[in-house]
Amino acid sequence: MASSKPARSSAQRDKFRARIKATKANCHICGQPIDYTLTWLDPMSFVVDHVIPLAKGGADRIENAKAAHRHCNSKKRARLIAPIVRRSGSLG
Repeated sequence: MASSKPARSSAQRDKFRARIKATKANCHICGQPIDYTLTWLDPMSFVVDHVIPLAKGGADRIENAKAAHRHCNSKKRARLIAPIVRRSGSLG
């Protein structure tokens, strides 16, 4: 059975990432600054989060994309509202 959603474009994803990275915005989930120089596997590195997750019907559009820490985005998963992400000495 074919999906009714169009395939996601990696070129479009890269454009969103570059536009959002250029703003140097704080994480929209926890509100803390993002170190945009960290390597992509670091839990505190920059990722693009779909505010309304694609799995919940969110659009793959720049208006639905914001900067987040990899860790915060991982905790949020496909929820509309992220759980409280506390910042202390550890990421536990």
